[in-house]
Amino acid sequence: MNSDIEVYAFVGPSGTGKSYRAQMVASSYDIKYIIDDGILVKDNEIVAGNSAKKAPTKIETVRRALFIDETQNKQMRKAIKKYKPESILILGTSDNMVKEIAANLELPEVKKIVYITDVATEQEIDSAKRMRTVEGKHVIPVPTFEIKKDFSGFLLDPLQIFKTNGIGNKPYISEKSIIRPTFNYIGNFTISDTVFRQIIEYLSLKSDAITQILRVRVNNSEEGPTIYVEAEVKYGINILSELGNFKEKCIKEIERLTAMNVKSMRIIAKKIKLPINLNLINFK
Repeated sequence: MNSDIEVYAFVGPSGTGKSYRAQMVASSYDIKYIIDDGILVKDNEIVAGNSAKKAPTKIETVRRALFIDETQNKQMRKAIKKYKPESILILGTSDNMVKEIAANLELPEVKKIVYITDVATEQEIDSAKRMRTVEGKHVIPVPTFEIKKDFSGFLLDPLQIFKTNGIGNKPYISEKSIIRPTFNYIGNFTISDTVFRQIIEYLSLKSDAITQILRVRVNNSEEGPTIYVEAEVKYGINILSELGNFKEKCIKEIERLTAMNVKSMRIIAKKIKLPINLNLINFK
């Protein structure tokens, strides 16, 4: 048992805004590490674990959140041993849940429990519940860029930075991401292949190297879309360099507009557009 670690808990019903306020509570007690739905977070960075919010079913979500799976349990205990935190904040929906997580991870008994009603108004809690039940959105207390590689293909809200006062008006800065899990009743989040093509064609109009997009093929997977593009390019350009730059712009804009992580993208120069004067030359 990690007997030197002080264990705190943040408790509230599902969907009441615990993850949204987790860093505020942690900052108020000078806690650097947070355990939330299967992951260990330190300073806006996921350092261990697999989010329960990625689970394909609600049953598996509970198993991951409680660290019932032996492999996941060992990984988290190993991470705690590695980082040697002085204190940890555990998020849960009930006193029993946070106590069970602490016991499963061989942590000391919970020293103090903070409840969502201690840090949020009834109106704020109701608003958080509506976001969960109506929009199917879940918050993870880390930036979007940090979790994007793990949540490829999920709907992610853009990076949000909140500056406010915590418990006792203690200032803190918190970055969070909002996701919609695949098992949500709203259904899987998909984007038409036409959208990808339209984005690519729009960017080609701004390119000095691309004259026409000839073909776009998209293969979707849980890891994100794989995109293949055939283009007509201008004569005389550095094809490798220009297509590389165009590819980077496409990936950046697709990820920005669709919130989906592009697994891979390949652009091929299928045709070369010759200047008018070269087309008029009579080659013999």
